[in-house]
Amino acid sequence: MWLQVFFLCLSCLTLPSQIQAQASLRRANDQAGRCHYTFTVASPEESSCTGSSTNPEMDGVLSRLTLLEALVSRLIAGEDGGAGAGIRANGEEALQEAYTQVTGEKNQLQQDKESLNRQVLELQRRLDELSQEAESLRQRPCKQTHTSGGTQRENRPASDPAYDLGNGAYQEMKAEVTEVPASHLIPEGNHNFTGCGELQSVGDPVVHRKADSITGKYGVWLQDPEPQAPYYTNRTVWRIDTVGKDVRQLFAYEDMDQFAKGFPMKVLVLPEPVESTGATMYRGSLYYQRKRSRTLIRYDLASESLASRHDLPHAGYHGQHPYSWGGYTDIDLAADEQGLWAIYSTSKAKGAIVISQLDPESLKVMKSWETNIRKNTVANAFMVCGRLYTVASYTAPNTTVNYEFDTATGVGRAVAVPFKNKYRYNSMVDYNHAQRKLYSWDNFHMVTYDIRLGRAGHGSS
Repeated sequence: MWLQVFFLCLSCLTLPSQIQAQASLRRANDQAGRCHYTFTVASPEESSCTGSSTNPEMDGVLSRLTLLEALVSRLIAGEDGGAGAGIRANGEEALQEAYTQVTGEKNQLQQDKESLNRQVLELQRRLDELSQEAESLRQRPCKQTHTSGGTQRENRPASDPAYDLGNGAYQEMKAEVTEVPASHLIPEGNHNFTGCGELQSVGDPVVHRKADSITGKYGVWLQDPEPQAPYYTNRTVWRIDTVGKDVRQLFAYEDMDQFAKGFPMKVLVLPEPVESTGATMYRGSLYYQRKRSRTLIRYDLASESLASRHDLPHAGYHGQHPYSWGGYTDIDLAADEQGLWAIYSTSKAKGAIVISQLDPESLKVMKSWETNIRKNTVANAFMVCGRLYTVASYTAPNTTVNYEFDTATGVGRAVAVPFKNKYRYNSMVDYNHAQRKLYSWDNFHMVTYDIRLGRAGHGSS
């Protein structure tokens, strides 16, 4: 009998919980006298059954039934919870997948945006260059051409000294074009032939960049006045930070704009370490003094290799005859309209400045001059049109170019051309004859000065 009741109870458990709570058990005798137990469930409109059985056996069955109902309810609730967790897990997985996809699309859009921004900046830079070239062309005077022997040439302005030779001689000279060193075209003692002359004035310094670390306190920066195409152009900017124990890095920048922004296009590693700030650039090569030696080195920029080396005879080095600011500036290399020069001193000269013109290929001395001014009494020196000029002070904000020595005549004299050390620690001065500017490194600042030349004893050119 109890088993029948148990099965019946299990079938009842499939009913909703509200209906199960209203179920009741009733017993009755059939016509044969057998006992029958019946479950009765009230309709939703009826109230729950009242009263209880007076039979202890029936009370036990009801108690067991209640326990079974509670147990089944807990089991059902647990299964439902598992299903809910599964649904939540599936939902979270779908959300994670959607998030990953959206994030990937966002990153791709960001990359596309950055690429477009770079293209816009490049186009803007090109536009600025074209604008500058257009402005330069507008300011350039119109040119006329004359033909001699089937060869065209530009009509030079009347101020060109070549007109002193007469139109006929000028045309005859230009009819046959032969590439020769510029110094071969300069008659002895005549520096006005190529527009050269004496230094008349030095303009105010113009800052192009400020170094952002202690290694940039002093160094070398310049442009090649006669670059060798197609590897580099006269727009390429070169820089060496000379603060450090082993200076070998040569930074190349595409132009002044990229130099000002600090974006080098290439970094070359020099084969030998550099000594101080005396390096110069000329005809596709970097010329510099090897550290702790009197050895001069020519580094070819096109092949990125050491092209030649040569000891500068008897030259002091590593603090024997520096400029007044120190820095092991014993040997200062320079380039101008007439070629490559070394500014230094020897024990024989007793500290007086010696000027030597060097062969740009072999670095051998072609000719030397001894001046009557001591090297450690001046702050720096540079060459312009075969003339040596010295700067009196490297710290005074308002100083002068105080001495000139003309290699054409072998005569030196005192001069007084105003010169400004705006940042009061000027460690490098170099001349660029193509730009007709001085390049300088003044206490972390890389600056240029416009200069004005004039004929000896006359006005400006």
